[in-house]
Amino acid sequence: MLSIENLSVTIRRPGRQVAALSDVSFAVRPGEVVGLVGESGGGKSMVARAIVGLLPGGSHATGRVLFGDSDVLRMDDTALAAHRGRGVAICFQNPRGALSPTRTIGKQLVDRLATHREMSGERAREAARELFEAVGIRSPQRRLDAYAHELSGGMAQRVMISLATGCAPELLIADEPTTGLDVTLTREILRQFRHAADTDGRGVLLISHDLASIAEVCDRVVVLYAGTVVESGPAAQVLREPAHPYTRALLRSVPDVGGRPVVATPGAMPLLTEAPHNCPFVARCAHADGTCSSRRPATVPVPGGGEWSLACFHPQTRPLDADLPQTSHTPVASGAVAAGADAKPAVLEIEDAHVVYRSRFGSGGHHALRGVTLRLGPGETLGVVGESGCGKSTLAKLVMGLVAPTSGTVTVAGQALVEQPGRPRPRGRALRRARTRAQLVFQDPIGSLSPRRPVGDSIAEPLRAAGLSPAQRQERVTAVLDRMELDRSILQRYPHELSGGQAQRIGIARALVGEPDLIVFDEPTSALDVTVQAQILDVIADVAADADRASVFISHDLATVRGFADRVVVLYLGRVVEEGPVDVVFDTPRHPYTRALLGSAPRLGGTTGSDGGAVELVKDLEEADAATGCPLAARCPFVTDRCRTEQQELQSYGESRAACWRVPELPALIGRQAVTP
Repeated sequence: MLSIENLSVTIRRPGRQVAALSDVSFAVRPGEVVGLVGESGGGKSMVARAIVGLLPGGSHATGRVLFGDSDVLRMDDTALAAHRGRGVAICFQNPRGALSPTRTIGKQLVDRLATHREMSGERAREAARELFEAVGIRSPQRRLDAYAHELSGGMAQRVMISLATGCAPELLIADEPTTGLDVTLTREILRQFRHAADTDGRGVLLISHDLASIAEVCDRVVVLYAGTVVESGPAAQVLREPAHPYTRALLRSVPDVGGRPVVATPGAMPLLTEAPHNCPFVARCAHADGTCSSRRPATVPVPGGGEWSLACFHPQTRPLDADLPQTSHTPVASGAVAAGADAKPAVLEIEDAHVVYRSRFGSGGHHALRGVTLRLGPGETLGVVGESGCGKSTLAKLVMGLVAPTSGTVTVAGQALVEQPGRPRPRGRALRRARTRAQLVFQDPIGSLSPRRPVGDSIAEPLRAAGLSPAQRQERVTAVLDRMELDRSILQRYPHELSGGQAQRIGIARALVGEPDLIVFDEPTSALDVTVQAQILDVIADVAADADRASVFISHDLATVRGFADRVVVLYLGRVVEEGPVDVVFDTPRHPYTRALLGSAPRLGGTTGSDGGAVELVKDLEEADAATGCPLAARCPFVTDRCRTEQQELQSYGESRAACWRVPELPALIGRQAVTP
């Protein structure tokens, strides 16, 4: 279906030149899912642009991009318009940004069907409804009249899939389709692409840096590094027994929910100005020698590997586990943390906190948190997990004093940061000092920095608010910059001059510089590729290990939470449904919702993490489900009338607590579910 032959793309701009792709070759067949993986900047999106004829201005392409018998690089405008309609369709990384904000999503899909399939308006609207229904959008007729801002991330991505598949294209390209989605939505979205290949016979090119996710759905994998293909072959072989040192480095950087240690690869990908004359990975490879520095390796088949090939002078044959450290990072035992924490005042105390966002028009509102109670001591790290919309970010705002509890109390280092019943907050300078006791590391590192100020000013901002002198600020900023292993020259740069990893280190430095008692990490690695993520996780683990500081790590990535949290709480529609030591909760989950999350978590090895089996939820999350009884009742396959009417409270089950009265029965229920035809 698609054959890319020796594709090279050079982008020429005034004063600079970038070799984006160099001699890239691979193919996609009908009914096949091919994964295109690698770090950011490796050329993955440039390949997608070449396939749909959307190369950036100033680019010069050589080679061939054959779709059937036609070369996309040589198509005229008329041929390209037809090619983009029925030949190839692309699902973009940011679905809300790709959808028009001023037109309903139904209108956007109807226009596409009318243009490329020549349908009448009424028939196109009916076809749009059927497409929405096919990708699992509930109430599709009503959703046709919704706007992009009214959709959740998962629903927006499904709309994007409907737009892409509506004209029955032969090839479907998905560019980072799961970035920012929680584990249950990630699993469902990837199933949609697998279904498109198996049922409709489409070819699918899945572009991602999330190797664990795509490992479960891809037939073959192509690994890109600095615009070159370094390894390609069957997914089962490449992702389990990789031969190229770069592929092995990528896989070592992937967190695993089973607790496998993460190994960060030092250095960064080079930005090439011309096609490489040696191995582009030479500066970061532990096996490199003089040959690697002087010559570029040819792409050769792996002996006995069939379609498996790689470009390396020193292919590796030993198991991937042999590259991993013998001992992984082990969180401090929860019992020891609790015993030590009881001897000191709590850093964070939340007692029966509710948060209700009132309607601007006086009636109703959204109940974001319901009766949350937490206590966090010095030296302890708390992980907070759950799907999007379950209240994780609201909890972060509550801790930081950015929202006030509707009822209940919240204190940080013994002080209330907002007005609460019976808890007067400090005023003026005392309030500014109190606010430095808790700091937040944001999800979008570059967006959280002022674009008009050097990063040195951003780091020092908490110190100015606390009233420190310029000399004291300079001393503190220098010390924290050294801890982040950043050169001091970076202080004069602006955010747009930083890489994603550098920007996140600056964000952590800004949080640390005021020597806070509590740091809240809100999805700090979700926007980073796997190798940079591994480096940042090492930094976060080092910060979280400080004995006098508590940390809250909020994420939908269960594997990163397991890496260094001591305890974990599972939020569902604003309620804590399970909590306990992280190893206990992940290895022996009690609540059906926790089992569903862990069952959806991607694993390179393809094994499940819980000993009692996974749970399949019966529908998507909707906030209205939390109105009465157990909030999971509308989605739980084991629901009873008691669940629908009776509020569930946390009960102790060994070392953990879960809000479900059916916990003792679940193993038998799951077993019967598994054997039901």
